[in-house]
Amino acid sequence: MKRYIAYLYMLIVLFACDVKKNTIASTSVNAVQPKKLQKFEPSDGKVLLFVGQELEAVGGVKEFNDGYLDHFQRPAGWTTYTSINPGDTSFGFINKGLDGIWTTADWGDNDYNASLQIASTNFSNMALAIGLSFVNHEEKISDGTHDSYINKLADFLLSLGKRPVFLRIAYEYDGEPWNHYDQKSTIAAYKRIVDILRARGVTNTAYVWQDTGFMFSERQLEEWYPGDDYVDWLGVSFFNYHHKIETFAFARKKGKPVFIAEATPTITDPKANPNSGTTLETKLSNPIQAEQAWNEWFIPFFDAIEKNKDVVKAISYINCHWDSHPMWIDNPTFKGIDARLYLSDEVSKRWIEKTSNPKFIKSSPRLYNDLYKNK
Repeated sequence: MKRYIAYLYMLIVLFACDVKKNTIASTSVNAVQPKKLQKFEPSDGKVLLFVGQELEAVGGVKEFNDGYLDHFQRPAGWTTYTSINPGDTSFGFINKGLDGIWTTADWGDNDYNASLQIASTNFSNMALAIGLSFVNHEEKISDGTHDSYINKLADFLLSLGKRPVFLRIAYEYDGEPWNHYDQKSTIAAYKRIVDILRARGVTNTAYVWQDTGFMFSERQLEEWYPGDDYVDWLGVSFFNYHHKIETFAFARKKGKPVFIAEATPTITDPKANPNSGTTLETKLSNPIQAEQAWNEWFIPFFDAIEKNKDVVKAISYINCHWDSHPMWIDNPTFKGIDARLYLSDEVSKRWIEKTSNPKFIKSSPRLYNDLYKNK
């Protein structure tokens, strides 16, 4: 009997050791599994630095030579905008479709012309982020009526060769009332654009699905989400309601990186209706306002990047003289904003200190090759 008990005890010990061994092995395998990086996503801890958004703000070309590129080290990329809404008018400008790509266009937000920038050597070794709007035309895109414009966009993207592009399709789709996209048609339009561009052989473009950062809950984000196969990055705006952003948590669930695609110093006016979007006047040329902006917007901005470093992999600062553009003169959020960094020596100094951290990726001869490691 004693021999039987000893034998049984030995079997139990051997079984326990085998289970422990398998558990350790399984845990070890799981621990070394690397996170799958999405298209053009830099490695953990790295952040692509972009600047936007119109020609005056970005600078770097003969006609516009007092922008970000004329005062600071060249970033990894820049942001521009266009739309597919032919026939619509904006501050007296009649849209033809894809305006601001090949010709200079001003729809109330100053001049845009991506071709001028692409032709300049100042923009070599830089990625391009494009905000593509089609408010009121989502049905015409989803049903094929506007396929010719999508094909022209494909021609443009193909002409860029290996230059990485981040295409923000229907950016701020949740932005009511300035954007009033129909959910079903917008999702279908987004997918159609991606399908056509892929069919045309466009491989230099990552597709970004961008919300405002404060309008939608995670449940609503899920309802509007086109699907993992159609989204490479999640995008979000970072303005005065940045404390409401749920995009970071949503991105973790989806395993997608986040592009803070629009960011400019805006501080909610405590005396105004909290739902009005009204902000305090913030002109970086004013030392008092610049200091307040640094403490109440810039610090939270960089803190958000650090706290969400597992998902935030790209940012774009809008270096804009907002209150000089007709589109924003009466806008409650941007009507008193002048966010040109170089207007403040102190803010410029701190900005340079922050973005000189090696984690912020800027323009370099190896940029394209590094980004194409995840294509």
